[in-house]
Amino acid sequence: MGAGAEFDDQIQTITLEAFADTIVPGVKRTPDDRAIAGVCDDPGAVEAGALELLATPATGVTDGLAPLSQALNGHAEAYAARHELDLDVDVPPFVALSYEDRVALVAELTAPGHPEKDGWVLLALFSNMAYDSAAHRSTAEALAEGHPGLLAMGFAKPDEDGLWRFPDFSYGLELAKRHPNTTASGSPE
Repeated sequence: MGAGAEFDDQIQTITLEAFADTIVPGVKRTPDDRAIAGVCDDPGAVEAGALELLATPATGVTDGLAPLSQALNGHAEAYAARHELDLDVDVPPFVALSYEDRVALVAELTAPGHPEKDGWVLLALFSNMAYDSAAHRSTAEALAEGHPGLLAMGFAKPDEDGLWRFPDFSYGLELAKRHPNTTASGSPE
């Protein structure tokens, strides 16, 4: 792999991190972190593994990440021109936007009627999914390793054997009677 491809990969990574951070903001990883805006005191989508999820072939978006990243930076340049913003040329255009401008641009891209809406909505959904459900990980492993989204939501840890059992009803009352053919493990016969 040549230096150009590695540079393109770095641009794609930081751009997609900035997008994921716009959807579920998080705390900066380091003081000079440019991808994460740092508008939150807790970890967000990036630390929850948004890029890892996006790189999972099962998402169906993996092949489109490079073109989406390039398009996002093109939209950021156009947005900056419309709003007479000077962008820092040391980072990709979307990363150079303030958090508020990132939010405004993502709102435009995901608005009904935008011709590229489907691609941006998918990126937003996967950013949320990485945080809300750790869809790219084993839930038990993600919890054991301190997955920020699952912990923030108070997701219950499994029992010692790795299974989840809930001795109390989630609504505080039994909503339905147990089916007579249900086995001790909770499976139907």
